[in-house]
Amino acid sequence: MSDDNLNNRVYVANLLRLVRVGQLSVREAMLNYPKDTKDESLIAAYHALIHYEADEDIRAQDLLYREEQDNYLEFIYTILERGQDLPQNIIDNYKKYYSSAPILHNKGFKGFWKSFWKNLNVKDDD
Repeated sequence: MSDDNLNNRVYVANLLRLVRVGQLSVREAMLNYPKDTKDESLIAAYHALIHYEADEDIRAQDLLYREEQDNYLEFIYTILERGQDLPQNIIDNYKKYYSSAPILHNKGFKGFWKSFWKNLNVKDDD
């Protein structure tokens, strides 16, 4: 694993921890997420973050569900902060969403085209 991947995993673990303890909004975490990542663990963690936000109303009404979801997010960031891969079953559960992952791209010409093709739902081979 490259130093960049390790650093990104530790960085994302911190973002998830801050979201979990209420010091950072999910939106802020998404905006600060590593751009153009190909790391499947980070992509799966991104989707877990999206689902965490999407289920906010359920968590507010169901304390058991809230606890399970909080524990799940803690599990993910604990693994990432060690620089380890997420378990394959977690990665596999989120793969069906990869083509629609709204992970931000780097700014500039190349990033513009990646976003453009994604919005058109066309695969970019880069």
